[in-house]
Amino acid sequence: MTTTTSLAMTERMRAALFLNGTGLIALSLLIGWVWFFALLGRIVLWPLPIDIVVSIPDDGRGWRMAHMEAITQGLLLMAFAFGGRYMRLSSRQFSWFFWAALATAWLFTLGAAANAIFGTRGLAFGGGPFKAGLANDVIYLAGWPPVLGVHIMVGLALLGLWRHFRALR
Repeated sequence: MTTTTSLAMTERMRAALFLNGTGLIALSLLIGWVWFFALLGRIVLWPLPIDIVVSIPDDGRGWRMAHMEAITQGLLLMAFAFGGRYMRLSSRQFSWFFWAALATAWLFTLGAAANAIFGTRGLAFGGGPFKAGLANDVIYLAGWPPVLGVHIMVGLALLGLWRHFRALR
């Protein structure tokens, strides 16, 4: 029987997760502004003398989803950055965890933003009960890496946390 050395998450990996989480929070601000201007149909920021009519797809559900996806995924990456010290995985497992976490967070968020822009849902190839079209199908196919990634990420997080917990005896 071979044993693999279990390590804690490196400081660099934790910092990279936190950086990406902060990037997603910043993206949520941008998406929030776009959502705000889509609802208004114009860029207006009183007391500034700005009043520009814009034509932004105004699917409030889509923009809300994109905004909340960026916040949720950003906070999740930040939580894993802090919680990484409580995981015990091999270097290879941490590498899989890291890339799965980034793919999950960014691709779920960008897919949700694309759905808001194109008025699609990206839940089924061909649209299913929702709007069909090329944009929907591309978003659907781009959604598979994060669907797989979230399962890898959560599975490895649970394994790493369990190993750490068991070592505390």
